[in-house]
Amino acid sequence: MKIGIMFPQTDIRADSGEIKEFVQAIERMGFNHVLAIEHVMGVNRASRPEWSAPYDSNSNFNEPFVFLSYVAGIAPALELATGILILPQRQTVLVAKQSACLDVMCNGRLRLGVGTGWNTVEYEALGMDFAKRANRFEEQIDLLRALWTKPTLSWNRPHHTITDAGISPLPLQRPIPLWLGGGGLPAGSPLWYSPANDKVIRRIARVADGWIPNWDPDEHGHAMMEKFREYCREFGRDPRDIGLEGRITLNQGGERQWMESLEAWRNIGATHVTLNTMLLNLHGAEQHLRRIEEFRRALPADALPNRGG
Repeated sequence: MKIGIMFPQTDIRADSGEIKEFVQAIERMGFNHVLAIEHVMGVNRASRPEWSAPYDSNSNFNEPFVFLSYVAGIAPALELATGILILPQRQTVLVAKQSACLDVMCNGRLRLGVGTGWNTVEYEALGMDFAKRANRFEEQIDLLRALWTKPTLSWNRPHHTITDAGISPLPLQRPIPLWLGGGGLPAGSPLWYSPANDKVIRRIARVADGWIPNWDPDEHGHAMMEKFREYCREFGRDPRDIGLEGRITLNQGGERQWMESLEAWRNIGATHVTLNTMLLNLHGAEQHLRRIEEFRRALPADALPNRGG
């Protein structure tokens, strides 16, 4: 099981030196990957008193392709991942071009996590239809893989038209792994068993290279995995061939609880686990690295194959 770090976007200044300090430190510690979440825009809470989401116009977010391109040059041992890129609010061909170039620059170490998102404000600002994002998303997945593997192609479907054209350079990975987010709401949510959520899990089982779910590896998580495995078999796929990325938030508890959570993800079949230190009242690279180092010290010596001093 590979262990990586979510870059704490909102808690580290938009400063290249501090970003470099953080990223190179987790590389030296031996972690496998750095994962970047994204938001393009944030709302002004003063004009939206009903806004309950954790992010707003004061929340710092580096654009993931720009950020990961910088990381590729300063931390060559790290795998690069998005988790998640809000795909339907972006132009598909441009995403294909950006990710192909990034995959070349990082020597084939890119893993593209994508999803449909929830922020209607971003969709409005980017000129995309929030209500039709699911249908657009399905077509985008097919088109991305075609663009990454064919020199030229023609495409005439509801959301895209291409006439005998292609991107260059093609990525080193053909295609780049696509990991899908969503599909598996937290336990207790009245929607987790809904037809809409069921459709998302079916999509992941049918087309994803990996899954980045929202649940914990508890009884609820095991139930979600059983549903997922059932759908994989329905589509003629071996669920063991599809990656699973868990997440551990390093807040309350401590080393013992963190290790128990890591083992729970291992037992449920996770291939990757990403550590989250964001929104925990930690500020600056130093405080986040100190918390991550606490986790690293609790790991068995062989848990991080590239572990440094």
